[in-house]
Amino acid sequence: MTTNEIEATPDYRKPFITITMLFFLWGFITVMNDVLIPYLKDSFSLSYFQAGLVQFAFFGAFFFVSLIYYFVSLSSGDPINRIGYKFSIIVALLICGSGCAMFYPAAEFRAYPFFLGALFLLATGVTLLQIAANPYAAILGKPETASSRLNLAQGVNSLGTTIAPIAGGLLLYKVFATDGEVTIDSIKIPYLIYGSLFVLLAIIVWRSHLPSFTKAEEESSGSLGALRFPHLRFGMIAIFMYVGGEVAIGSYLINFMKHESIMGLPESTASIYLAYYWGGAMIGRLCGAISLSDIESQSKKYAAMIATAVIVFFVVYFVTAIRLDDGVFTMAFMTPGQVAPFFLLIALNFVAFVFGQGNAARALWVFSASMIVLLSIAAFTGGSLAFWAALGTGLFNSIMWSNIFTLAIKDLREHTSQGSSLLVMMIVGGAIVPLIMGAVADQVGIQLAFAVPIINYFYIGFYGLIGHRHVVADAQPEIAA
Repeated sequence: MTTNEIEATPDYRKPFITITMLFFLWGFITVMNDVLIPYLKDSFSLSYFQAGLVQFAFFGAFFFVSLIYYFVSLSSGDPINRIGYKFSIIVALLICGSGCAMFYPAAEFRAYPFFLGALFLLATGVTLLQIAANPYAAILGKPETASSRLNLAQGVNSLGTTIAPIAGGLLLYKVFATDGEVTIDSIKIPYLIYGSLFVLLAIIVWRSHLPSFTKAEEESSGSLGALRFPHLRFGMIAIFMYVGGEVAIGSYLINFMKHESIMGLPESTASIYLAYYWGGAMIGRLCGAISLSDIESQSKKYAAMIATAVIVFFVVYFVTAIRLDDGVFTMAFMTPGQVAPFFLLIALNFVAFVFGQGNAARALWVFSASMIVLLSIAAFTGGSLAFWAALGTGLFNSIMWSNIFTLAIKDLREHTSQGSSLLVMMIVGGAIVPLIMGAVADQVGIQLAFAVPIINYFYIGFYGLIGHRHVVADAQPEIAA
């Protein structure tokens, strides 16, 4: 270990805490789209297709911005590798803030295309954040615990995705509604608040000490760069499949729960249960961070995982009970019997972690197999069994992004940021797979459509078993002497 590495190691904890704040905020702002879609649909009297352009504008930015980033990196060198992670993150945060600020003039002009443009700009910033922050979190420490750090950061991201629908709904439909009515003006102040948070975080990052990890670039002109690595190419498809599956399931869960063959729940009740899907992802990611950590004692590791799962469950349980009626906050808790099946799912999730043995690749195929079973139950049974199987997928989707990402960028060296951009580009799966699932639902019904993502998890299982193994053999020739 060099002197510089020894000096940098004690500082890794503080930079990592700073980076996890990024994960929380982009998780929050991304899931706000779920609240935004019905709001804009009512405000502009849109069709479902027109309202769906919200997700196309947002997830489309991930594809186009990442693609542009890749080609720029091929022609003139990796931008983040040249200017550094810290400056790249600051620029991305300011772009996010600008995108949020554009919601104010969009509301003033009452122009739906203006809102789509604001969403595209916002997602541009989020894309650049993901390109920079994911690999940065992975390299802030020992390589063998990279998946653990990303799972922890993704756990904080899930806290944002769990809180966003509730906080966003309260702000848009309660706090800033005009005389109890939701108008196009209701959106102005909330998004100015979100934009201010991005700017504030940019200032925090600017004032923080973040270690530099730039590397000399040695690729020749016309090279494919990171695409030369087979494990990255397989990983790109795996990210597409994972994001597509997770977003598709989340997008149709309310409709699934409303179906008479499942629970026949009213939309207001079903939306509350949706928080358990995203909350389950938070539980799984935090437990994954512990499972893949360097804690030597297995008993201490398992005890920490159980304690974390219980604590986070009660956080979700508390948050989903918050109500705002006539300007007064109240609490409406579910009964123990209503949430008991979720505890059983948490226990099964713990068993999956035990079988995963703290190995990123093994855990990936174990969790993929679990997803296939749960989706099969959801699609081909009915009632409460199918209901809880569908909600339980959040727990088992949890560690997939982190594990795929760290396996895919392993040993890319100077191509790490470029590889990250290609992986982030494949988030476009979140725009495409839900459309496929929706088209199937139109033909065979929403319940049977839950069989569609099973294909996704078969591929992810393949990546955990075989696809990632090309990394060492194919990466070695790229390592400079």
